[in-house]
Amino acid sequence: MTPLGPAPRTGRDTGRAGGYDVLVLGEVLVEIHADTALREAAEGTPARIAYSGDALNAAAAAAAAGARTALLTVVGDDELSVPLLRRAAALGVDVAHVHRAPRPNGAYLLASDTEGDREFVYWRTRSAGSMLSTRHVESWRELLTGTKALVTSGITGALSASSREAVVAAAETVHGAGGHVSYDPNFRPRLTGRAGARELLARIAPLTGLLKTSCPADAGALVATTDPRAAAARYRALGARTVVVTAGAGPLLLDDGARAGFHPVPVNPAPVDATGAGDCFTGTATARLALGDPLAEAVAYGMAAASLSVSGRGGTGHVPAFAETAALAAAHPLSGSG
Repeated sequence: MTPLGPAPRTGRDTGRAGGYDVLVLGEVLVEIHADTALREAAEGTPARIAYSGDALNAAAAAAAAGARTALLTVVGDDELSVPLLRRAAALGVDVAHVHRAPRPNGAYLLASDTEGDREFVYWRTRSAGSMLSTRHVESWRELLTGTKALVTSGITGALSASSREAVVAAAETVHGAGGHVSYDPNFRPRLTGRAGARELLARIAPLTGLLKTSCPADAGALVATTDPRAAAARYRALGARTVVVTAGAGPLLLDDGARAGFHPVPVNPAPVDATGAGDCFTGTATARLALGDPLAEAVAYGMAAASLSVSGRGGTGHVPAFAETAALAAAHPLSGSG
């Protein structure tokens, strides 16, 4: 194998522990985007390589929103690790703290259409990302105790038993130091069962300042309801301080304990691919909370960024600049029925 060499660094790297607004713990993936429906993929079907994964999507969004952001992950020893890390750095994310493992990087094949329908095939078994463990978290302890916010997800916790414990340990470390934790259950039935996902949720929810979930997909599987209000109440009963329930392009429900209300998502007139839109929301909203914005403003920015992100193909195909996000959010301030 060709050696990776030093990890790329970015202008956002502070060069010292504790200097980050947002840390994102999770998996990065090689993305192979097919030009046709997967069941129709014949010999010679065109495809293109990109880089994604929920952690990279969220980290890119946080960096674009103005936060000093670092990625905490494990990448492989294959040749694609070099362009993968270069892409992350080009998106404004510091990758100086990434660990390496003698495993291949995870990958997925994606097909999507302008109506929002998506198909995925994943290759994750014994991937580098699945090697994430509490040993890595311990090496990042000073970073975690010094950060303003952490973003992580149920996908990361479902990769392996060691990655599940890493997610809990990282969240406990940040929460214990007074930082903010954002968590997206991101339930994937091909990756984990309901019981395991619910167990992880019960451990993480009391540590979270913001829990972002989808309905009906996450809510139906994890809290046994497809009603957004009931879902938010059940997540909050588990200990989550603030809950955001998304429904694709439908209205978003924000429940902060004092008030629960639906808010229309800004319409993207020319959608291409919704992959990573939820991650974009979480990364953007968390960044703005870390930078001191009130909750309502941070959520409005997250909604605007997520809407804009569907203009590109793949998880990081279009990461909107904050000026673009702010302009759309200003035109659609948070409002709606209570």
